[in-house]
Amino acid sequence: MRTTIFTIVLMLTIPVGAQEKKTFTSQKQNPITPVKNQYRSGTCWAYATLGFFESEILRQTGKTYDLCEMFVVSKDYMDCATHYVRMHGYSQISEGGSCDDVLEVIRQHGICHEGDMPAPGSLTGDSLANFEVFFPELTRTVRSIVKEGAKSPTAHWQDSVQAVVEKYLGTCPSTFTYEGKVYTPQSFAASLGLDFEDYVSLTSFTHHPFNHWFILEAPYKWRLKPSYNIPMEQLMEVLDRALDAGYTVAWGGDVSGDFFRTGLAQLEEGVVPTQQMRQEQFDDWRFTYDHVMLIYGKAVDEQGKSYYMVKNSWGQSGNYQGTWYMSRDYMALNTVYLFLNRHALPKKLKKALTKHAF
Repeated sequence: MRTTIFTIVLMLTIPVGAQEKKTFTSQKQNPITPVKNQYRSGTCWAYATLGFFESEILRQTGKTYDLCEMFVVSKDYMDCATHYVRMHGYSQISEGGSCDDVLEVIRQHGICHEGDMPAPGSLTGDSLANFEVFFPELTRTVRSIVKEGAKSPTAHWQDSVQAVVEKYLGTCPSTFTYEGKVYTPQSFAASLGLDFEDYVSLTSFTHHPFNHWFILEAPYKWRLKPSYNIPMEQLMEVLDRALDAGYTVAWGGDVSGDFFRTGLAQLEEGVVPTQQMRQEQFDDWRFTYDHVMLIYGKAVDEQGKSYYMVKNSWGQSGNYQGTWYMSRDYMALNTVYLFLNRHALPKKLKKALTKHAF
């Protein structure tokens, strides 16, 4: 969700001066679509999750799509405003979101191709998405709907919110033409060949029982969709299995800390992640949910240490042209949730998810 476009900030890492550009050898590299740039917008969740679905389409059909992030953002911000009003103002208005937002937007509203809405930033004279003026205006508008002591929200509030969204993002199309065929957003989503019931979220914390669903207590997950809770090592095994089987995995996790990075995420020498460490850092806020990216492969460095290849949404920044290399230990400690196709799961776990329905 961070709007930083050039650097990543990490916890428990070695100082900047001690870091050198590493050379990596790819061991598994699943197909992805090109890296994009969220620029000055907290929309990593939209870029990463649509990139994930684009990779899912590539895996299943071999076709390349460029799905429209601003369509998802537009619909999601209206959904978020609706939730805020229904909660009488006891909810969060934020640029941030989660993989669940993208999934629910596509389920409810459909999706369009990138070229069917104004290019990000173009309506305000910028070259990329810039929410520095847009989102404060949207926040003020939404918060004005729920007045203290009022017995009902401001009349016709949807029109005022929609006007702000369209002022900066443009109007979502009701129909459009793609490769010579006319679609609605719903029919276009249906044409992609994905079963949107296939996608699940996994997590690993001890303040809820393992092998059960629970709603993650994270500020940007306002839709209150559940994740399935499993031990840390099992979570990592699921990730490895999915990548080895040709699946990509969307990642929500922590990139906060005191040091800027140029594409490398690793823990300080000697730090060994544990289930208890994960929990303690989550509970005392050292560990947060502040970014979403796409894991698409595995690699090793010159010493044979294992890393994951992660597609970011900050353009070609960093030493690896938009790819970030996360060590296995870093991934184990700093993952809040994984979002993936249930068919990538081991049979026993897939059965357990169905048995313990939320």
